[in-house]
Amino acid sequence: MVQRFTNPDGPTISTATGRVIETDGRVFRDLAGDGQLIPAADWRLDATQRARDLASRLTVEQIAGLMLYSAHQTVPSAPGGPFSGTYGGQPYDPAVHGAADLTDQQRDFLLRDHIRHVLVITFSDVETAVAWHNNMQELAENQPLSIPINFSTDPRHGASESGAEFKSASAAVSKWPEGIGLAAIGDVEVVRRFADVVRQEYRALGFATALGPQIDLATEPRWMRAVDTVGGDVERAVAFTRAYVDALQTTPGAEDGWGHRSVIAMVKHWPGGGTGEGGRDAHYRFGQYNVYPGGNAAEHRRPFTDGAFALDGPTGSAGAVMPYYSVSVGENEGEFGNSYSERLIRDELRGTHGYDGVVCTDWGITGDPGPMDSFAARCFGVEDLTVAERHLRLICNGIDQFGGNNDAAPVLQAYRLGVESHGEEFMRARFEESAVRLLRGMFRVGLFDDPYLDVAESLAVVGNPDFVAEGFAAQVASVIALKGVDRPIAKGSKVWIPRRHTEAHKGFMRNVIPASDSDGLGRDAAAEYFELVDEPADADAALVVMESPHSDPYVDGFRPISLQYRPYRAESAREASLAGDRSYRGQEAVLWNASDLTNLEAARDAMGDKPVVVAMKLDTPVILAEVEPLADALFVHYGVSDRALLDVVTGAGVPGGRLPATMPRDMETIEASAEDVFDDYAPYVDSAGNTYATGFGLGAR
Repeated sequence: MVQRFTNPDGPTISTATGRVIETDGRVFRDLAGDGQLIPAADWRLDATQRARDLASRLTVEQIAGLMLYSAHQTVPSAPGGPFSGTYGGQPYDPAVHGAADLTDQQRDFLLRDHIRHVLVITFSDVETAVAWHNNMQELAENQPLSIPINFSTDPRHGASESGAEFKSASAAVSKWPEGIGLAAIGDVEVVRRFADVVRQEYRALGFATALGPQIDLATEPRWMRAVDTVGGDVERAVAFTRAYVDALQTTPGAEDGWGHRSVIAMVKHWPGGGTGEGGRDAHYRFGQYNVYPGGNAAEHRRPFTDGAFALDGPTGSAGAVMPYYSVSVGENEGEFGNSYSERLIRDELRGTHGYDGVVCTDWGITGDPGPMDSFAARCFGVEDLTVAERHLRLICNGIDQFGGNNDAAPVLQAYRLGVESHGEEFMRARFEESAVRLLRGMFRVGLFDDPYLDVAESLAVVGNPDFVAEGFAAQVASVIALKGVDRPIAKGSKVWIPRRHTEAHKGFMRNVIPASDSDGLGRDAAAEYFELVDEPADADAALVVMESPHSDPYVDGFRPISLQYRPYRAESAREASLAGDRSYRGQEAVLWNASDLTNLEAARDAMGDKPVVVAMKLDTPVILAEVEPLADALFVHYGVSDRALLDVVTGAGVPGGRLPATMPRDMETIEASAEDVFDDYAPYVDSAGNTYATGFGLGAR
């Protein structure tokens, strides 16, 4: 059972072991387990003093554990998934195992590998989240020096799932627009409020670190991860980054900003990941190169140097940063992934910019490479090194932590290799340097004093009605009206919503997703607004739900990423690629949702003079010349709930969004653009003469 002790001039102390020290009318945790108050346990000292003391007491094995960041955890760990575990050697069975029980693998990485940074993706519910969190913390508290667990999460507040990267399950948190949807709203105070809500809900679920925000400049319009950014406008990205990180990291009323209500921001991805050649992404070997044909690399650093590392608030700088997988061509000393680049990490990030927070690799960069078309290890430029040698290179380069690695063995082997080449004193000092950075963050956010959750408090915070209402209002405000804002579909109308079809395609992890048919909108939600009909002849209006064109950049070789639905052959693409031998000139794009346009064409033909309304989810800009002439009204968004979208379509909600990126005229102008320059392509002009450039939108603001 968790015990709590209140200090009149300091933090609440919580413990499941009862090991506390009482002195001078104050209570401290007994980290050493011998009744002696060591500096690490003394909350009257600052976080750096406490971290240095504790780091000096840790074994190399314990520090190696701190340097690991676990693979994704699911709670409970159901069988059959990519991250499933076992319970006493058996798959999860709800009739036998508790949802908050620890898996065999979780016990192993806590006890054997000393991992204390754990990434969680799914919780079944808030009660399970709290119980599991406390069970994990109790196991950690019972180990030498009682080092708590720093739980972290990928983004989980987005109102719709994106195919760009695996998103964490919400566990009933409030739902908001995706990152670029906030850019469509364009209000820095909405960003600040959003981050403040995220901070509160994260801490109520036990998360003390956020793997975000993603502050890459989205200057390449074909990039699949642009939806998670705040767009390509550098001044907006800098302002939004400052507001977001400030609100996320600041405990209200804390003198230096840090406290038990703070969440450490791990901003990503240094030095900017939005310039993949041809729009390809560096999660894959076929997308490993970031290029700068416009000579604009310095601008892509500004969200970090002028934003995350130069906060207006008291915490001063983002507590952690993650480099991207990519090879930033011309920006490092060779064809190395960014974490392996001495120029980018040791010389620039640590040296020129003096960054002394945690630097954590992106997930899975130390393993051996796989085939070109796979979701495999991304050890770009160091394929000839062993796994241990890769870890040693990263450590010597100033990296503190290895994402997605549950195994301490290669870190310890790297230590031994380092001792052989640099000496014991050097390697011990280098390990302690990382330990201080990692522990300092944990001390700052109160994990060593009050690591346990209270279920009643968590239930009162997570998804509370005020947060939900604010998130819903932001969703509505992020929708962009491009055409026919004054022609809503009346609530109660008879409406035909064509079913969508997607072809078989590769998913984010390069797994094959079978062909499928689905409703354009959830029928339960749509039925609250309309009388749904199955035949266009019976309808008063058609509502055609679409998504941006989705194409595969690698199918039996390199293919173009198309922003149009109809067949596209890249005749005007670069004859020679800027990095490697990766040209797709003359190749055809392979799309898997081209039928979205077929649906619209069929609806236009079937409806005659009756209205056809298009609601399109954007992951990238789109060639709207194929779409706009067929629509009487056109609304676009970057991820909102069905009900928020239906409020806008029926006129109950007022769309306030503006385009955060230009909609291109055609693919030829995209092929002529530079990946590192924002909005350097010709915009589409619609049938009414409106130019669909950044900042355009017909709705009220």
